[in-house]
Amino acid sequence: MKNLDYGIIGNCKSSALVSKTGSIDWCCLPNFNSDAIFAKLLDHEEGGSFNLVTAEDYEIKQEYLPKTNILVTRFTAEEGSFEIRDFMPRYFKEDGDSHAPAEIVRCIVLLEGSPKFKVEYRPRPAFAKEKTIRRIKDDYIKSHTIEGKYDSVYLYSNLDYHDILEEKEITLEEDAFFIMSYHEKILKQTVDRAFLQYHRTYTYWLNWSEKTTSYRYYNKEILRSALTLKMLTYEKSGAVLAAATTSLPETIGEVRNWDYRFCWIRDASMVIKVVSELGHVKSAQRFLQFIIDVIPDKGDKMQIMYGINGEKNLTEHILDHLKGYKGSKPVRTGNAAYIQKQNDIFGILMEVIYQQFLRFENTLENIEELWTITCGTVHTVQENWKAPDKGIWELRTEDRHFTFSKLLCWVAVDRAIKIGELIHKKSNLEQWKATRTEIFNDIYENAWNEEVQAYTQFYGSKDLDASTLLMEDYGFIEAQDPRYIKTVEATERELLKDGLMYRYKNEDDFGEPSSSFTICSFWFINSLFKIGKKEKAIKLFNKLLSYSNHLGLFSEDIDFETKRLLGNFPQAYSHLALIETATNFSGGITEEEELAEFIHHF
Repeated sequence: MKNLDYGIIGNCKSSALVSKTGSIDWCCLPNFNSDAIFAKLLDHEEGGSFNLVTAEDYEIKQEYLPKTNILVTRFTAEEGSFEIRDFMPRYFKEDGDSHAPAEIVRCIVLLEGSPKFKVEYRPRPAFAKEKTIRRIKDDYIKSHTIEGKYDSVYLYSNLDYHDILEEKEITLEEDAFFIMSYHEKILKQTVDRAFLQYHRTYTYWLNWSEKTTSYRYYNKEILRSALTLKMLTYEKSGAVLAAATTSLPETIGEVRNWDYRFCWIRDASMVIKVVSELGHVKSAQRFLQFIIDVIPDKGDKMQIMYGINGEKNLTEHILDHLKGYKGSKPVRTGNAAYIQKQNDIFGILMEVIYQQFLRFENTLENIEELWTITCGTVHTVQENWKAPDKGIWELRTEDRHFTFSKLLCWVAVDRAIKIGELIHKKSNLEQWKATRTEIFNDIYENAWNEEVQAYTQFYGSKDLDASTLLMEDYGFIEAQDPRYIKTVEATERELLKDGLMYRYKNEDDFGEPSSSFTICSFWFINSLFKIGKKEKAIKLFNKLLSYSNHLGLFSEDIDFETKRLLGNFPQAYSHLALIETATNFSGGITEEEELAEFIHHF
């Protein structure tokens, strides 16, 4: 495929990617961060997939059932038609606990006639590193490795197992099912049981969507993004993954390939804000608690990212045996960025704690714990804010005085002061206010480039950086401040290309970036809207939405020339920014007729 034309299915434990022709090309079981069972996405020949192959005369269409994460792929030809309803089970049991087994269910629904297909069931556990054996047992097909790390998976169906393994042509005469489970099933698996799981999961997603705040404009896009974010949530801990995949390249053929199946603290405040405003307060609280739980004791270092269970060690490994997406090597597991020093983490942390005080109730014990963290964080900022770091983009070269890092140090102290005022703890506030003023003045004097007429990427630089657009969002500067307006305008001139934004254009440790970072385009659109260029903002927003895939999903990056999606997929940060931008439009124009005119005109 020439694009990331995939749908995601998931159950808040793991997920899978299904191509627009119905092939499952990516799935890690039993959890998001487990080894892949199917990895055709990263090696077309050896990675493994699960596909139903029809003759070329079949027309194939794909869509989500409205307001759900059930993906329907429909096959139609003169001889007959059928559809695959793909999902990972998720629903509440009678005792109130959620049911989310490590399995994929494929309900095959006969629509008319006598359609035919072949089943290509080729699991390759353990990232396809070891040879896999497939054997028919009493009532299932077991696939397992025979060397190295042992891993296995079980397939249940009402179709003939020999026909499946021998990839013979099958004529569909009645509804059928596949259940691929990481664990051997205890109960007998039947069509009725598979469709019962389908109806229960369908009801779960309808109920979840019903609880999601509705918006008059862009509600379809907002809801699809919200449903995607929900699937990227790991229920056990409350963590939200950056993306469901590893090593999808930012640019085809280059080496900017990272594992994103982890939780970045930087995403936290945006997740909590957006998810709360969507009406899912409990999910926001659980994620916030995850952040609080991983905060180290006094004097210990806060990491920029953690595993989905709070793991600290995310050592990076190279999987040399996989060819990579479209030949883009290396394929990585783990992420070496976890050891980087990034001073913006302090501001993110304090913003999260401030959100806790603003949005949720706190016990006395909880308040005391959070106040201790607050005091410790300010002390750390006072000791470190003048030092250079790696910055928001996790550059692996020399440390610099990045404007965004300084901004977030200011945010850390500012939010600490606000927390102190909320709980009437004022003994430190005068000293903290002095620090806040010192950081503000430092940014004001050193990050501004008079020649460029903008806040630039780092002190003394002439290079623009999309992250400076967030200065207004964090409260450092007003939207109508001339310096902010000039920064937005300079950033547009330098970094905007055909409606898409560069993060930055100066060379980093891998050369000059050659793709657009999707969230930066949303940041720019938001900035335009806030400085009063509403018509232009909505026009660019509609254009950006058109670059999503056929299901409305975004990855991390977009190619400037071809508009193909690049980078890990689907990307939580991109969908968070989509939601925030769309909801800002709804709240930022009070006259509905005016907004409607802008939206429908373009």
